Amino acid sequence: MPKRIAISRRLDAPRIANHLSAEELLIRYRQATQPIEHSHYQIMWLLATGKTPQEVAQVTGYTRIWIYQLIKRYNSDGQKALGDKRHHNPGREANLTDVEQARLWQVLSEKAPDGGLWNGRKVADWLSEITGRHIISSSDDYL
Repeated sequence: MPKRIAISRRLDAPRIANHLSAEELLIRYRQATQPIEHSHYQIMWLLATGKTPQEVAQVTGYTRIWIYQLIKRYNSDGQKALGDKRHHNPGREANLTDVEQARLWQVLSEKAPDGGLWNGRKVADWLSEITGRHIISSSDDYL
């Protein structure tokens, strides 16, 4: 009968792609300078050593759901999936162009078209004319 080799991997531990070895994950975990990157490498290292998501959650404070999401990202994209991705998110495009914003500031320094003070409804009406889009104001919620 052939000799059996003991596998240190627990049956209930999820499989992570072999992008980096457990040793490489440990090195990157120790060398990480950003907090989120540090935590992500720690999570992947713990998983690579056979820990379950439940055990990793207890050690790191992350939820099992987030750990499974991180595993999915890591398995598909490798190490570039780890770390804080918010730094690379440019955010939403501005509603007004720079020219429209400058015109708005200029108009607001003058009296409103009816001679009174500017309010949300008057600004929304002016913006609707300038942009060609229907702009609502927060006061519209009460109508």
